[in-house]
Amino acid sequence: MDKALLIIMAKWHGFGRCKTRLSKDIGKANSAKVQRVMTNHTISVAKFLQENKLIDISIAISGLGESNCRRWTRELGIKKFNLQGKGCLGEKMKRQIIINKKFCARHKIKNIIFIGTDLPDLCHQDLLNTFKELQQNDLILGPSNDGGYWLIGLSEKIISSHIYLPFININWGSEKVLKNTINNFASTKLKYKFLDKKIDIDTIIDIENRK
Repeated sequence: MDKALLIIMAKWHGFGRCKTRLSKDIGKANSAKVQRVMTNHTISVAKFLQENKLIDISIAISGLGESNCRRWTRELGIKKFNLQGKGCLGEKMKRQIIINKKFCARHKIKNIIFIGTDLPDLCHQDLLNTFKELQQNDLILGPSNDGGYWLIGLSEKIISSHIYLPFININWGSEKVLKNTINNFASTKLKYKFLDKKIDIDTIIDIENRK
């Protein structure tokens, strides 16, 4: 099984600086606590797979400067991080691919997987399924309840020749993100596969729907 780079798109859980929609219902302090718990859970799942030599981890961080990012990742026990930078989500993810290309080449990493930190039910099997499917497919998507995706896995073929396809013509922040992404691949011979749908925690309704 080819080793992958797992890029975790993380936002600093500062008071009033994360989960703004959720904070309207449960308060800024509680929403920051929810973000911290979910981020730590994501890191825990990822580190288990890293310890078993299946992935390398890079955290792409927003909401902190470089020195504070270094301190936070050290606390999390993660060695590699980058700033997300400006732009829409697509621009941020594409930037991370470009930043990490040399690292991937040096460590013979073929596939890149992106995941957020809004999934309290993320488990090791979710990522193991992604690794498995990337052996036979070019693109792996984990659909989310809001019309987007909670995971996107990119094969070496996409990274080397079709890096723009998952990130152009996307109405980011809308319920059409997943649909737009699939449309980008409609006229190609690239193969894609879906994982199970999950609920991203962005609002109080998302929490209630998990019960």
